[in-house]
Amino acid sequence: MGTHNILWNLTKKCFTAGLIGLTVSDRYFSVVPVRGTSMSPTFNPRANSLTDDYVLLEKLCLEKYKFSSGDIVVFRSPSNYREKHIKRIVGLPGDWIGISHDVVKVPQGHCWVEGDNSASSMDSRSFGPIPLGLIQGRVTHIVWPPQRISKIKRYGST
Repeated sequence: MGTHNILWNLTKKCFTAGLIGLTVSDRYFSVVPVRGTSMSPTFNPRANSLTDDYVLLEKLCLEKYKFSSGDIVVFRSPSNYREKHIKRIVGLPGDWIGISHDVVKVPQGHCWVEGDNSASSMDSRSFGPIPLGLIQGRVTHIVWPPQRISKIKRYGST
């Protein structure tokens, strides 16, 4: 009977911890890997490195879509919902964006995103402005590898 109680209590504690962890990850923040070189040198600055950067994704900004130009966001691909991308916001609703011999106005409810490494980035220059509803969160810190742990700075911020 004593072993049964110990196992039952342990199971309840693990289940509770799992639910709390899932809630925190879903509503407040999570850690996501950055793959590829489209955001180099901000993330994965060495192309031949075996270790990808891992970043802290803050989700409180999703409540009222509180974004600023220069924020780095993770979003679902507009063409394939299973894919996630990480890019920098360079235009918000109503902004005018200049792209190769043309000017585009970012529509309401959308933003314009571009990779820091434009030579290897699939971004709004390829698929246009993205709906704000596809954004999963804003990147605030690099949390792995240890030598790269740092706060992310927006372009133009001090």
